[in-house]
Amino acid sequence: MSGSAGGPSRLDPRPEPAPLRACLLSGGDSRRMGTDKALLSHPDGGTWLEQALRLLAGLGAPLTLVSRHRAHGHLARELNERLGLEIEVLLEPPPREGPLLALTRLMALHPGQRLLLAPVDMPRLELESLRALVAAAEAGFDPDTIHLAHDGRRLQPLLGLYPATPSNRAAAEAFTGRGGRSLLRWLEQTRCVSAVELDPAQLLNANTPGDCQPGPGDGFSRSAPG
Repeated sequence: MSGSAGGPSRLDPRPEPAPLRACLLSGGDSRRMGTDKALLSHPDGGTWLEQALRLLAGLGAPLTLVSRHRAHGHLARELNERLGLEIEVLLEPPPREGPLLALTRLMALHPGQRLLLAPVDMPRLELESLRALVAAAEAGFDPDTIHLAHDGRRLQPLLGLYPATPSNRAAAEAFTGRGGRSLLRWLEQTRCVSAVELDPAQLLNANTPGDCQPGPGDGFSRSAPG
């Protein structure tokens, strides 16, 4: 028997997607940059942090900022008041121990949700790539599968969709509980990982001042939604 007009069939084996939450990682030391990357001026206006939050807001999902820097939390709260983004701020307690521990905390805080992780230092990232990543994940059948951006040469695990399912939470908590802190090593042990190839130009991870220079005709002009 088919479902109602315009609705899914009751025989459709795919479950409804879990709620999506966009999570921005902004807690790095920025040693190679020589200054806090999140507070660098962005060619489209504001700071990298502000542009990244505005970009993620384009997905229409709740937002969480993860950082150990109180200045980042203050800026996010200002954006809440100015733009009405309703950004949740998660300040990491010291010592900072990397993105995997941050992800494990996010899974515990938002169980059952699909967590779209993005780093603050991909200033060329565009909304179309985020939407492509979400669409690829929704096309799958396994709710535990982690979908990671791929630049044509290697995975970019800091840009990915991580379902906070009981299985993934348990695996992350067990790994970090044994002292594991490497996101890549944890992913190597994870049962279901899928690569989503995206525009490599948008996946530039800017670590040094030279990485911040715009390319020809580039200017990061489409890094955030209008």
